[in-house]
Amino acid sequence: MNTDKLFEPFEGGGLSLTNRVVMAPMTRVQSPGGVASPEVAAYYRRRAEGGVGLIITEGTAIDHPAAVSHQDIPNIHGEASLEGWAQVVKEVHAAGGKIIPQLWHVGMARSIGELPNASALPIGPSGLNLAGEQVTEPMTKNEIQGIVSAFAKAAKDAKAIGFDGIELHGAHGYLIDQFFWEKTNRRTDEYGGDLEARTTFAVEVIDACRRAVGPDFPIVLRFSQWKGGHYDARLVETPEDLARFLTPLSNAGVDIFHCSTRRFWQPEFEGSDLNLAGWTKKITGKPTITVGSVGLDSAFPSPVTEKNQEDNIDLLLERLDKAEFDLVAVGRALISDPAWAAKVQAGRIGEIIHFTSDATKTLY
Repeated sequence: MNTDKLFEPFEGGGLSLTNRVVMAPMTRVQSPGGVASPEVAAYYRRRAEGGVGLIITEGTAIDHPAAVSHQDIPNIHGEASLEGWAQVVKEVHAAGGKIIPQLWHVGMARSIGELPNASALPIGPSGLNLAGEQVTEPMTKNEIQGIVSAFAKAAKDAKAIGFDGIELHGAHGYLIDQFFWEKTNRRTDEYGGDLEARTTFAVEVIDACRRAVGPDFPIVLRFSQWKGGHYDARLVETPEDLARFLTPLSNAGVDIFHCSTRRFWQPEFEGSDLNLAGWTKKITGKPTITVGSVGLDSAFPSPVTEKNQEDNIDLLLERLDKAEFDLVAVGRALISDPAWAAKVQAGRIGEIIHFTSDATKTLY
């Protein structure tokens, strides 16, 4: 197996990386009181030491009382939380890695009464949950502008404490994605309507973050077709609609698109083998990150073996060699084995620690 392409340096979107391996953002719920601990810093450092070119942190809560739904999800606001993240950045940089935080608001994916801030009601463009049920009132324009400002403040703070860029979480049915999705956005003002109009909120967030961090600080946007618990959901059905969706976001200042799919090898539209990252690169001309069961058995959750890991990686390398996408995000495989990248590069596939659900219970 020739893995050279995966370990070529990458220059693009404002990032300079030693290779094409990205650690995907994965919620770990291991930051008591919203503060990234020394254990969190060590967790991320191990992945940098293990050969990951770019780490994208788990989702971090912007400054809003209903931004997340668990008290141990890390914040990216407040003195203690920012100091915790500054130490994470220091450790990752000391190991030769690059790291960006994922900025997050869960919107209507939060239930009434959930911690932290149990009295804070969930918010969303139309107050609708992912099932289309009315839960709260639609966001006011003042609330929308407050959230836009909170994203920009988080971006500014991320740059100030040494992060190498930011990622905006616009996928999986969380707040930004709820504005994208017709089922959860029934607004009749400038934030709702047709596909392009439903990107208005995200465009404002991207623009505000760009003004907060300046022209050269990388902004990554993660988006998806699927939503949490709604795996067959689709924002768009054709490449033409995908272009209508992506163009305003690209023009607003996204440097890199992180295209979230559950299985990277599945084509996005009939008549082409391109996946979502492939189509996004073709349409925007900007670098893309692919993701979805990299390093796992293609029939996950069936048992992972050396053979099916090799098959999975071979298929990935074939697509990367064709330049269908630029970077490869690895998720669960890196939870179980922080040295996954180094082992793949060295051809030590048989030494990889296979992912099991038990790995999610620790912070190794």
